Amino acid sequence: MTSKSEMRTHPSVRPPGGSFLEGIKVLDVTYYLPGPYSSYRLAEMGADVTKVEPPGGEPARRFAGGLIHEKKNAGKTIVELDLKSDEGRTRMKELIKEADVLIESFRPGTLGRLGFGEDELFGLNPGLIYCSMTGYGLEGNYAKAGSHDLNYLALSGVLSQLTDESGRPVQPKNTLADFAGGHFVAEAVLAALVRKMKTGEGARLDVSITDGLTHWQSVHQAFEEAGLSDGGVPDLDGSRARYAIYPTADGRYVALGALEDKFWHAFCDFAGHPEWKERDDVHEEVARYFQAEPLSHWLDVSLRTDFCLTPVLRPGELEDHPHWKKR
Repeated sequence: MTSKSEMRTHPSVRPPGGSFLEGIKVLDVTYYLPGPYSSYRLAEMGADVTKVEPPGGEPARRFAGGLIHEKKNAGKTIVELDLKSDEGRTRMKELIKEADVLIESFRPGTLGRLGFGEDELFGLNPGLIYCSMTGYGLEGNYAKAGSHDLNYLALSGVLSQLTDESGRPVQPKNTLADFAGGHFVAEAVLAALVRKMKTGEGARLDVSITDGLTHWQSVHQAFEEAGLSDGGVPDLDGSRARYAIYPTADGRYVALGALEDKFWHAFCDFAGHPEWKERDDVHEEVARYFQAEPLSHWLDVSLRTDFCLTPVLRPGELEDHPHWKKR
C-alpha cells in the first residue's frame, strides 16, 4: 500500500442550496452513501468539502458501477491518504487543523486506532465540530456491528410499517435510511455551526441513523400504545378510499391523497360519483374508475384539478414532468 497522496476534484454541480456555508471547510472521512450524502448536502449549501479516501479510492468506487460515488461526491476535493503511514497522518493533521467540521463513519474506535481519537482531534483543533455518523450509535449492543440501510429500517420499526397486503415487509428500492441519515448528520452539523458562531465552541456529535429513524415512529408508537392502531395513523394507512394508491389502465399507478373533505368531495364530483362522498369503503369502485384510463390521462387530470392527485413517476420520468421542468 502506497503512502503517496493523490488529489482530484469531482465535476461540480450548481448548488441549489445557495452559498449559505461559503467559507466553511468540511473534512469528509466517510464511505458508501450516508456519509458522503451528508457532506454533499453541505456542499450544496456552499461548504468547501474535502473527502479523504484510502489509496485506490473508497469501496463505493467499485460498487454498482461507481455511480453512487460519482453522484454523491460531486463538487468535493478528493484526497487519497494512507492513514497508516507517517506521510498520510501528517497530511491528515494539516487538514484537521484547517477544518471547521469533520464527519467520519467508521465503526466506533477505528479513527482512534489510526491516531485520531477525540483527544487528538480537539488537541489539533479545539473549535472542531467532530461528528461520528454510525448505524447504531457509539454505545449499545449493536454499536460495533456491521450494518446497512435495511438493518436500520428493520431495527427502528420503520420496515414493519412498509408492508404488502399480506403484512409482509416490502424491501424498499430506495435506501431510505441512508438518505435520512445524511439529513440527520447535516442537521446536527448545521446546529453545531450556529452554536459555534455564537460561542466559538466546537462540538462532539454522535449521530445514529437508527436513532433518527425511531423519531419517525413516535406517532406510530403513540397510536399503538393507545390501542388504536398497530399501523400508524388509521387515516393514512390505505384503509380509506380517499387516501390510497390505485392502478391505471396501462399497469401504472396514481396516488390519491384527498384526505380532507373538500378534496374528497371535489374528486367525487369530478368522477361523477357524488354518492361516494360519505363513504370510505369504495376502494373497488374508485379502482375501477382509475383503471379505465392510462397514466398519461391521469397526469393531465392532476395538472388541471385540485384534489391531491399525482402520478407515481419513475426516476427517469421526472425531467419530462411539467412541474420538474419549472423547478
